[in-house]
Amino acid sequence: MSLSKDIMVKMKEAMKAKDTVALESLRAVKSAILLAQTENGAKEELTEDTELKILQKLVKQRKDSAVLYTEQGRADLAEPELAQAEVISQFLPAQMTEDELKAALTKLISETGASSIKDMGRLMGVASKEFAGKADGKAISVVIKQLLS
Repeated sequence: MSLSKDIMVKMKEAMKAKDTVALESLRAVKSAILLAQTENGAKEELTEDTELKILQKLVKQRKDSAVLYTEQGRADLAEPELAQAEVISQFLPAQMTEDELKAALTKLISETGASSIKDMGRLMGVASKEFAGKADGKAISVVIKQLLS
């Protein structure tokens, strides 16, 4: 089932259950997908990769907002943002654990021949493509820095 159809099914379930957090989150996803489709022309269907990027962007926005609200002492505003991020994350593939990411990046470093922090840019490009949807860019960056230092 395509992501758009899956979102619509979940929206109907959220409406029936009167789950306002889920409904608001799903409406945001639907809106972002419709915006992306109209940007590329109404005739084109979005690729799965593009849909993943949209979902990752929405989750990242919610988490960043929650961090800002928490820093400002506004837990009442941070909680809904985190709840929405959780709902949107359901549509993303399972995220890699830190150990899995370290193992995969160690293998990638040996394959590419990266040896110093100077190779980080090249390695980030390869890793970002390979682990798209499975790991956050910030997490990849942190692990690469640890392994190359």
